[in-house]
Amino acid sequence: MKLFIDSAEIKEIEAAAKTGLIDGVTTNPSLVAKSGVKFEDLLRRICELVDGPISAEVTAMDSVGMISEGKKLAAIHKNITVKVPLTFEGLKATRAFSSEGIKTNVTLCFTAVQAMMAAKAGATYISPFVGRLDDIGHAGMDLIRDIKTVYDNYGYKTQILVASVRHVEHMLKAALIGGHVATIPYKVFEQLLSHPLTDSGLARFMKDWENAKK
Repeated sequence: MKLFIDSAEIKEIEAAAKTGLIDGVTTNPSLVAKSGVKFEDLLRRICELVDGPISAEVTAMDSVGMISEGKKLAAIHKNITVKVPLTFEGLKATRAFSSEGIKTNVTLCFTAVQAMMAAKAGATYISPFVGRLDDIGHAGMDLIRDIKTVYDNYGYKTQILVASVRHVEHMLKAALIGGHVATIPYKVFEQLLSHPLTDSGLARFMKDWENAKK
């Protein structure tokens, strides 16, 4: 499974990149607004830190505007993946980008049928939001399972990018189901290797080693 960081904070992305465990980065207008950095400058800096897909979202609502904006974003760096909303206009833009070899990340997916439509449009990635479904009483991971089944049934090449990941359990379930990518906040990334028995075991080893040297 590929692992992306969902962030627009350079310090977080840099710290994650230094581990060598990060395959890409996703951003969105909300994250970029919080960063306080000009969008194009932010993308260039992220591309310097991470050699992998970097999702940059368009803000236009019509396909013509999305295509124009997306081409400008894609021109910034070869690793830019244009992020578009799962609407008819967004899928029209996705089809246009696909025909020109521009990678896309279709976002805000909440049903397997939506995911199927994005795959038919030629999306590189589909981003189902599991945490937001959990928030309204649905089982978000069931959506990942359904999309995986539909894609396997028909041989769609679109990769499932599990988004709105809230905790390590989401990561585990996504991996068990067979999601291709998970994009996670930095705080969840920090938790991936954490376990109290690991900490206590290491402390025990170090104490025994100090005693052995006496």
